[in-house]
Amino acid sequence: MIILKKNPGRDFRVLNLTDPQLDDGDWAENRKGRKLLEYTVTALVKRTDPDLITVSGDLSYGGHKTAYKSIGAFLDGFGVPWSFVFGNHDGQGGLEELEQAAKILTAGVKCLFEAGDSALGCGNYVITIEQNGVPLHALVMMDSHDRREYIGPDGNACLAYSDILPGQIEWYRERISELSDAGVKETTLIMHIPLYNYHDAAKAAFKEGIDLKAVPPFDGGQKGFFKEGFEDGFGVMYEDICSYPEDNGFFDVIKACGSTKTVVC
Repeated sequence: MIILKKNPGRDFRVLNLTDPQLDDGDWAENRKGRKLLEYTVTALVKRTDPDLITVSGDLSYGGHKTAYKSIGAFLDGFGVPWSFVFGNHDGQGGLEELEQAAKILTAGVKCLFEAGDSALGCGNYVITIEQNGVPLHALVMMDSHDRREYIGPDGNACLAYSDILPGQIEWYRERISELSDAGVKETTLIMHIPLYNYHDAAKAAFKEGIDLKAVPPFDGGQKGFFKEGFEDGFGVMYEDICSYPEDNGFFDVIKACGSTKTVVC
């Protein structure tokens, strides 16, 4: 288990980045990879002054070793602890490619990633935040994989975005129990592919018949877009929710355990 220290009198700040999706060709002068990191990410780090930087997947694509090396070296250069989970694009080359990418990314001294049990994927681990030796909060990092077979109601099989596997759900239960025994009462879950229940959330919150791509990203109130009871909502949905096609019950387990208050996908 990874432990980070919180300074008394200051909030512990986590800056989460996601989906840079940079390939080996993005590192030449004036290419998007260099611009993304040198301008956008640097500005975010300066603005937020984080105690931890996390990346919730799709750092690059399976086999793009130059991209992983560049991303890892860049993030390590801030001198701030950082970590990540892999996304579906990272996993396109299979477990062996993921393990190679993990070795490249963890070459720096500030990366906290742990691969965990390979039977459950690559990157299931916990980061605990302590103050004066007392555990306060934990980030549960989980590998949501790439794709797996789905057999639809018509009996036809296809490859669909994957989700958290049954063995990982049990792993989550065990970690939450251990954290609770240690005094951690609240956790945050970070993974890449969303829970199926994001479909339920969007259906519950957004009004029917609106063009979701017309919802303005910077209008916090977004009046006229949310249903009654969700007027204080905030969020946009410019793409489909790319989850596994069925609910695997993980959200019910999260609620039953009572510890995780925030899920970042």
